[in-house]
Amino acid sequence: MTAAEEGVLLLCCPLGDPESQPLTMAQFRELGLRVRASGPSGDALRELQPSDVEALGYKREQAERIVCLLDRETRLRSYLRAAEARGIYPVTRLSPDYPVRVAARQKLSSPPVLFCKGNASLFTGASAAVVGSRRLNPGNADFAAEAGRLAAAEGLTLVSGGAEGADRTAQEACQAAGGQAVVFVPDRLTDHSDCSNVLWCSEDGWDLPFTPIRALRRNGLIHMQGDRVLAAQCTYGSGGTWHGCLENLKHGWSPLFVYADGSQGANALIERGAAPVERLESIKALRPDQTSLFD
Repeated sequence: MTAAEEGVLLLCCPLGDPESQPLTMAQFRELGLRVRASGPSGDALRELQPSDVEALGYKREQAERIVCLLDRETRLRSYLRAAEARGIYPVTRLSPDYPVRVAARQKLSSPPVLFCKGNASLFTGASAAVVGSRRLNPGNADFAAEAGRLAAAEGLTLVSGGAEGADRTAQEACQAAGGQAVVFVPDRLTDHSDCSNVLWCSEDGWDLPFTPIRALRRNGLIHMQGDRVLAAQCTYGSGGTWHGCLENLKHGWSPLFVYADGSQGANALIERGAAPVERLESIKALRPDQTSLFD
């Protein structure tokens, strides 16, 4: 790990300290822009004094906070040793293993750090994401399971959020068929069992508990990592599936397909540009015909 990567971890992760105040993604992005404009290299970032940070346009209190975050090398070493003992490792935005799709689609707004458990090479293969409600109707559950089976059969890495309902239905079907999955979770990585064909990922820290904000951010990562996104079931106007699909349609992260079950949620997504799927026979054969109302 380079000094610059360590700097990212120091600035952006709590490192097991609930009292710490790491930089938000927006604050980290702003700091990076100011450092680039001023000329210092990323490797010199941790050596800055408060006066150096003030020279970047920060107030004294803000400068001291940044220097304080960078002065946590001992805690960082301990945190990473504890992670390694559990088979967990960090992937920063500066790392060669960082998911290319996420970086390309969210650019400087992509998460500074992902903590991973499993084989990071799963980020690179062709993929299909499955999203949907936690409480599935029978037909919608069949759609999610078929998506998982087809992903395995067609050599696609399944991308999901590991939640009850559509996520797990698709993931379990994919694994049962010998497939592999990338799963973005909004809770502790230690709550998820090791599996040779699953890459578990979590933002900000490997030991952080579930929060609604982390769940919403993880929904965006699912849509960005999938080459195609299949929505098995969606509740109109509420829930992570609805909001994640709307964000995808707004930003154009990935082609979105929705199971045309006749529900208000599915119809609303189709009206906004998602492609309807009445019968799923091949994921690779799906072709979007999207005209987004957000254009």
